[in-house]
Amino acid sequence: MLIEAINIVLLGMLVLTALAAVRLHDLFAVTMMFGIYSLLAAVVFVVLDAVDVAFTEAAVGVGISTILMLATIGLVGRHEQRPAHRPLLPLLVVAVTGAALVYGTLDMPFFADPAAPVHQHVVPYYLGKSPEQTGIPNVVTSILASYRGYDTLGELAVIFTAGVGVLALLGLRRRKRPSKERPTP
Repeated sequence: MLIEAINIVLLGMLVLTALAAVRLHDLFAVTMMFGIYSLLAAVVFVVLDAVDVAFTEAAVGVGISTILMLATIGLVGRHEQRPAHRPLLPLLVVAVTGAALVYGTLDMPFFADPAAPVHQHVVPYYLGKSPEQTGIPNVVTSILASYRGYDTLGELAVIFTAGVGVLALLGLRRRKRPSKERPTP
């Protein structure tokens, strides 16, 4: 009962943070709200015992994304400009994409269904053999570190390369600041 109450409180905080980020017009405040949202999402992953995903969310969501958004604010300014027209097309695209995603999940097996295909193939092998083959008692850690070590290293290399690329792109364009000196007559 306590875990469900914690999950409900965390979900409520996520919803409130998302609504606050949408309603704010100060881009610095929006960036802080997104950082708080990512931190709350990392806490949700910890409660769900997905510590590896929580670590990635904290590093990428709270760390790198917040830094990149702050750097972008430094380039474009702190306050958003009001659009000249109503953005109905983007709203339609988001609604159609959301409907397609919901439709795509209708065929999925129920959560924790023991008859799901994923539980019939490699999961019994990993649960039975990973502690003795890897020496790591946590099955998720043994899968990520031993069985899928190169895959995890590749994912980290992709995230690092994307971050360096974005930082390089942000560094190319510098705003010229007006000079405070008066020209000599």
